[in-house]
Amino acid sequence: MDIVALKRQGHSLRWIAKKLGIHRKTVKKHLESSSFPTYTRKSAKPSILEPYHQIIRDFLDEDDYQATWIFERLKRMGYAGCYDTVKVFVRSIKEQKCRIAYTRFETEPGLQAQVDWGEFKIVDSSGRTTTVYAFVMVLGFSRAMYVEFVERCTMESFMDCHLRAFRQLGGVPAEILYDNMKHVVIGRENGKPTFNLEFLHFSRHYGFTPRLCPPYSPWVKGKVERPMDYLRESFWRGYSYRSLSQANDDISAWIAETAHQRIHGTYRQQVKLRWEQEIPHLGPLPASDYDTSLKFFRKVYKDCLVSFGRNRFYVSPHVVGKRVLLKVKSGIIRIYHDADLLAVYEIPETKGQTIGIPSRPDRTQQQTPRYGRDKGKATRGLVTRTLYPEVYRRPLAEYDRYAAAGGASWSN
Repeated sequence: MDIVALKRQGHSLRWIAKKLGIHRKTVKKHLESSSFPTYTRKSAKPSILEPYHQIIRDFLDEDDYQATWIFERLKRMGYAGCYDTVKVFVRSIKEQKCRIAYTRFETEPGLQAQVDWGEFKIVDSSGRTTTVYAFVMVLGFSRAMYVEFVERCTMESFMDCHLRAFRQLGGVPAEILYDNMKHVVIGRENGKPTFNLEFLHFSRHYGFTPRLCPPYSPWVKGKVERPMDYLRESFWRGYSYRSLSQANDDISAWIAETAHQRIHGTYRQQVKLRWEQEIPHLGPLPASDYDTSLKFFRKVYKDCLVSFGRNRFYVSPHVVGKRVLLKVKSGIIRIYHDADLLAVYEIPETKGQTIGIPSRPDRTQQQTPRYGRDKGKATRGLVTRTLYPEVYRRPLAEYDRYAAAGGASWSN
């Protein structure tokens, strides 16, 4: 993603290779590739120090012993490894015990934005408490912000909010910082994050690099954490919620009239003026929007039905047994085979429904049952109509005439 982002900024292959410390051919390979590099896990040999890990932790819980002191005790217990192995492990344990201090940092124009979700409670007329979610994106240089309320934190709404935020803020930042939310990262292996593949394609389409905070470190993305508190206190407290669309209209007006008009406490300038300085440094939007519909592959059963969400949907018989692509967005499901759109259905609210079966199914694809040489001998004639063949019937007078002629006309 760093290679793609630097290339979009107009840098040459040689410059990117020198900047990232890799070969030019490696840069070219990743720019030309349509897939992401995958990590291959290698089986690691167990450390010779592993049986003594708990002993070392117990020592350090007692006092701040030096690695040399611990090394001498381990040798008496039978440890046959070197001192450097003990030193590295002791250092890692001590670093975990130390309190780490973080310094404030400011980003260059167009370099970074930060994104987070916020939960907001509402009480309807019946007294029932529900939750709406606020998607918040803040530009790091200007603190210009985009906020949108949604009913559910789905992957579809997450990408759609990004798309509308880019349009509203005037471009795409070079990188976006997230915490370890499931829409961005789905797990970790050996300390390295495993990104959501759909979101990687989305980020590559718009040309930004996703960045992750260390786990349980919300202060790293303080530029969006602090505006979240500002949003709660300045806008939401005392706000009379009526509908989702009305809330989004009101938050847009509040941002334009209040949030962007304030003098920011850090750089002592108006947010709107600072935002106008940052817009020329943001990346351009691509020519076409990314298809944010959720995508699934399903096999078509022999009854011409595709199963999705505990419902079944009818498709044309010519794709029976093949895999089709389902695109789901805003309660509508579209079914494709390669580039052909097979069907469009509205997803029902109830489950167990069968949608789209025609009143007179197409029988052009049905074939006459084939029977094997030894299968169904007793009933084969009933199906093929060979047990009761139709015979041409003649009047008995014709048979008398043929007999009187001496059989000369039997061949007729």
